[in-house]
Amino acid sequence: MTEENTPDRRRIVSSRHLADGQGWEASEFEYGLIIAQNAFSRWMTRCMAAAGNKELSPLEILVLHNVNHRAREKRLTDICFLLNIEDTHTVNYALRKLMKMELLSSEKRGKEVFYTTSDAGAALCDRYRKVRAQCLLEGLGRLDISGENLREMATNLRTLSGHYDQASRAAASL
Repeated sequence: MTEENTPDRRRIVSSRHLADGQGWEASEFEYGLIIAQNAFSRWMTRCMAAAGNKELSPLEILVLHNVNHRAREKRLTDICFLLNIEDTHTVNYALRKLMKMELLSSEKRGKEVFYTTSDAGAALCDRYRKVRAQCLLEGLGRLDISGENLREMATNLRTLSGHYDQASRAAASL
């Protein structure tokens, strides 16, 4: 029995056909990303519901928080760039929904539209922050993960996202 097939070294992957050969670690990592992404999306919607709004999707929540970030006005291109979203139409739809809900306000200058959080949007973000502190951050304190460990993981994820972006460009050229 090889080391990779011993009972204590079973591969935890979502797609066995992608886990052949030396790339199995990447498949295991990608499965971790999949379940983390889904858990994070579920967390955001439930946290936002606890903060008082059950109608927002994960993308709409991300857009709201991004527009609220540092109380600076944002353009559609700024939001897409910062969230690393290629499909501007989905973000534009989220912006329109948030505007309709009066969580954002906008100002058109020339051809550009600048978005800011309304008082209601900023208040909702603050309630979300409080629920996050109570339900998520208090629990993180019980884990053996320091703030520095979280920063290192975040740096690694950002670096890997760049690698995935480069690979997607290469795949698009095939």
